Amino acid sequence: MNTFVDASLEVSMDLFPDSKELLELFIANEVKFMVVGGHALGAHGLPRATEDFDLWVWPDPLNAERIITCLAQFGFEHSGLSDKDFTEPDTVVQLGFTPTRIDLMTSISGVEFEDAWERRIIATLDGVEFPVIGKADLVANKWALGRPQDLVDLMKLVRQAQRE
Repeated sequence: MNTFVDASLEVSMDLFPDSKELLELFIANEVKFMVVGGHALGAHGLPRATEDFDLWVWPDPLNAERIITCLAQFGFEHSGLSDKDFTEPDTVVQLGFTPTRIDLMTSISGVEFEDAWERRIIATLDGVEFPVIGKADLVANKWALGRPQDLVDLMKLVRQAQRE
């Protein structure tokens, strides 16, 4: 039995206005992405403090063009970023500074985008629907990272699954 079954859910998350604005721009411009990291944990019912907003973007040329369009609309038109920054593997683009920093990642540990995309959940915040990494893939990512905070997150996810 798979204890990590994903579905659509209404979430209550605290997002800084810039994070919410970029999320809405990504949706409006049909960027293929998923919320990952601490905010994904919150979307799965385990909120915790985090110093950034992590978005995992599909490293595809058309998707990269859409991201560049969003960043221009977001005020980063003179950032020097190009499509290539969002098509190369293992790239992290950081916008701003903690605690409002936004990280755009082309890959994450332990999970392939195309596979995770098929298992994503759709979360809703203030009427805005957005994709979030599925719970099983979040577990795989946390396990692969293995940092102290990720292991704490992993234990919370496992305990939550045992209660469900």
